[in-house]
Amino acid sequence: MKRTHKADVVDWKAVGNLKNLLLILVGTSLAVLSMKGFMIPNRFMDGGITGISILLHEIFHINISFLVIILNVLFIYLGYKRIGKTFAVQTTIAVIILAIGLLFVEINPITHDKLLIAAFGGILIGTGVGLVIRGGGVIDGAEVIAVFTGRKTGFSNSEIIMLINTLIFAVAAFQFGIETAMYSIITYFTATRATNYVVDGIEEYTAMNIICSQTEEVKSLLVNDLGKGITVYKGERGYLPGSFEVRTQSDIIVTIITRLEIKQIQDAVMEIDPKAFIYVQSIKEASGGILKAKAHTK
Repeated sequence: MKRTHKADVVDWKAVGNLKNLLLILVGTSLAVLSMKGFMIPNRFMDGGITGISILLHEIFHINISFLVIILNVLFIYLGYKRIGKTFAVQTTIAVIILAIGLLFVEINPITHDKLLIAAFGGILIGTGVGLVIRGGGVIDGAEVIAVFTGRKTGFSNSEIIMLINTLIFAVAAFQFGIETAMYSIITYFTATRATNYVVDGIEEYTAMNIICSQTEEVKSLLVNDLGKGITVYKGERGYLPGSFEVRTQSDIIVTIITRLEIKQIQDAVMEIDPKAFIYVQSIKEASGGILKAKAHTK
């Protein structure tokens, strides 16, 4: 019997989840506010599909709601094929809500100050995109298009996205002037940072790797005192310049923490072993195991 992969069926429980729907609704509302109140009246671009939609709207005067839907159809199809049906359904909902908002919601330009437009327009649309992603969908398909194109061409995702956005800002510079294009680049980078912050959150996970001589004490500190889960790899210390032949067996302790906890744990480990070697690595996703210390109950 052929086993059905979870991505091959629509998870209607996730689609109808109130939290997911609320995140998508709030996210698309912020995107509408940014586009109608800041970006479109002042001809400011963003990157990706949003930027292309605004650009075509300004050049050819095509209804932007229509453009948002048409330009995202290919992306939704690629998401359906590459990521899963649930993702495609949630993205379709987000794109339709965005298009309806752009069509029916009227917002007077909030400001004409270019720096404020670049800053707050970017923050609002970036936050909106991030909330939609947390709700299970997206309203801009550039990254999925980049993944699909990258497999065909050999270019990395970042290179494809950079090429798309370079073309957008180059056309914007030609049509609306270099100053508008430069401010649009600020809008794009502001939006990107806001999206990353919302998606990863202040509790973005970090892998901390610890190599020290007092391994048992450090293990006890992490597990018993701080309530962290750990993984221990077997390795070797040594291989230093001038004493390459000198080496000893060593445990490499790895624990997953949030970036707010880095300094606290570093200080605690250094108290146990001032010569400990510690390095951290940012990670995009972590699930299962013990990621947060449980609240102590009396």
